[in-house]
Amino acid sequence: MRGPPHATRVDLFGGQGEVRLWDLLGAATAAAPFTTVLWCELAPGGRVGAHRQADDAELVIGLGGQGRAFVGDVEHALGEGAVVSLPLGAILRLENLGDAPLRYLIVKARP
Repeated sequence: MRGPPHATRVDLFGGQGEVRLWDLLGAATAAAPFTTVLWCELAPGGRVGAHRQADDAELVIGLGGQGRAFVGDVEHALGEGAVVSLPLGAILRLENLGDAPLRYLIVKARP
C-alpha cells in the first residue's frame, strides 16, 4: 500500500506484533450498508487476538502473504484471493504464518 498508514496497532486485541491499517472508506457517507473498509498488513509472525464482531458483519479478504483466520474454532487459510465471512457475533483471530506481511482487507457492513 502506498502512503503512510492511517494507524498502526501493536498487539491488537491481545495478539502479538504490528498491524498497519489504511482506512480506504474514510469519511464517505454514501457507502451504506458498508461502515468500514480497511487495508491491513500484519507483520511476519504476528497475531491479531480473538475479538467479537459486535456491531457489524465482516468479510476478511486475503490480498497476499500466508496466514490463517479462525472463526470461533474453525480454521481458514488466509492468502491471496481467500474470503472469510464473519456474521454478527462471530469471534475472529488471525495469524501470519509467513516471512512477509500478511495483507488483507476488512470490509464491514450493517446487517
